[in-house]
Amino acid sequence: MEGIEHRTVKVNGINMHVAEKGQGPVVLFLHGFPELWYSWRHQIQYISSKGYHAVAPDLRGYGDTDAPSSINSYSCFHLVGDIIALIDSLGVEQVYLVAHDWGATIGWYLCLFRPDRIKAYVCLSVPYLPRNPKFKPLDGMRALHGEDFYICRFQEPGKIEGEFAKTETEKIIKNFLTDRRSGPPILPKEWVGSIPKDTTPLPSWLTQQDVAYYSSIFNKTGFTGGLNYYRNINSNWELTAPWTGAQIKVPVKFITGDLDVVYSSFGTKKYIESGAFKKDVPLLEEVVIQEGVAHFNNQEAAEEVNKHIYEFIKKF
Repeated sequence: MEGIEHRTVKVNGINMHVAEKGQGPVVLFLHGFPELWYSWRHQIQYISSKGYHAVAPDLRGYGDTDAPSSINSYSCFHLVGDIIALIDSLGVEQVYLVAHDWGATIGWYLCLFRPDRIKAYVCLSVPYLPRNPKFKPLDGMRALHGEDFYICRFQEPGKIEGEFAKTETEKIIKNFLTDRRSGPPILPKEWVGSIPKDTTPLPSWLTQQDVAYYSSIFNKTGFTGGLNYYRNINSNWELTAPWTGAQIKVPVKFITGDLDVVYSSFGTKKYIESGAFKKDVPLLEEVVIQEGVAHFNNQEAAEEVNKHIYEFIKKF
């Protein structure tokens, strides 16, 4: 982590921890669940070496950033408000945005609400999901995948946290980061007990030191902050009614792995291939499908992702 500097910035009523390196135009990295700024360690080093100022915060509720206790404090407006305040604190009008998983969802909201602040967007894993005015998202998820679908299992405050507490944080982190099962993620009630023992070897792209870092932070903070994002899914649907049918008017490059559960489930592949994605995001310039790569592609295929990011942002 040589040369990466850390500081705390006051944004939108909370203290946000930021990791950064380099000078030049700002490239802002937003992580997902269950992750931290550290998920972008490879990108920070590479992008900063190319003449950019790489900035990667711990998002609200994660790591060394404040975690408000109220579930309602994790709406899409709070999350976007944090990032706009962070951009303001950097003294720039626009940033290049790179985001993954829940960070990607926040990225789409950013592009929807404040396209004037985003120069170009490299989105990993999660495509734009236009609002369907006919039904609430959780109702659709329950109907399609049942109550054991992971997002449904995350809804009741404290319940999944209690299950996580029955095993080591390290095992949970390893399971999330290395899972390559296809199909919608299902967490049956006995899920924690079925997590493989620590004898399972780590993939080449993830070290024991990486796992130890994530685990040390989540041991301190718990998972509630990140889980509260999921607990606002229906609320976000209600709040974003004014944007029904709105298009994303920011240049976008989308990168995902063909083994990513988001790509292989939820109709994502069809959404992309049918042209519907391009219709909703008319400035979508390129879709990259990485063969043999799963959900955490910014870590698993870091070198390839780094080059894709740089090749795209340098055009603007």
